[in-house]
Amino acid sequence: MFDTMTTTKAIGALCGTLLVYMLGGWLAEEIYHSGGHGHGDHAQAYVIEVADAGGEAGAEVEAVPFAELYAAASAADGEGLWRGCRSCHALEPGQHGTGPALAGVVGRPVQFYDDFGYSGALAEVNDVWTPEELNAFLEKPSSYAPGTAMSYNGMRDAEDRANLIAYLATIGG
Repeated sequence: MFDTMTTTKAIGALCGTLLVYMLGGWLAEEIYHSGGHGHGDHAQAYVIEVADAGGEAGAEVEAVPFAELYAAASAADGEGLWRGCRSCHALEPGQHGTGPALAGVVGRPVQFYDDFGYSGALAEVNDVWTPEELNAFLEKPSSYAPGTAMSYNGMRDAEDRANLIAYLATIGG
């Protein structure tokens, strides 16, 4: 099937391909890592001057109390954040989705609607939805009320939570 000449051509083609591959790797190494264009021992081309940042690297930032964040919260910004909630909740009183209606949620009892099947985990933790309780719940529902049916992962930014709660406070029930 294969004679000596065909075998010689196949081995030659394989060696030629390997040679081209090795030369291409060497050339790329020269272009990107040396030849005066790489990072090597050369000075940085552009340095950004930064005033003393103060404090130690890794120093923790002091958390602002939620009461202050809530006092400065923007209901208009919270309205934009509501988009993430409306896939499961409604703002119309008594109109439930996967979750209960949130009209008038700020200041109302936790298990307010008789026609909604609450999981029961929230009633064990809290009685009334104050802004502080809503903040703790929205941060990470599964940590706040273990066993809750709400599968939301939580809202990490405290300012966003304050803005959302401020918006919900404007929606009467």
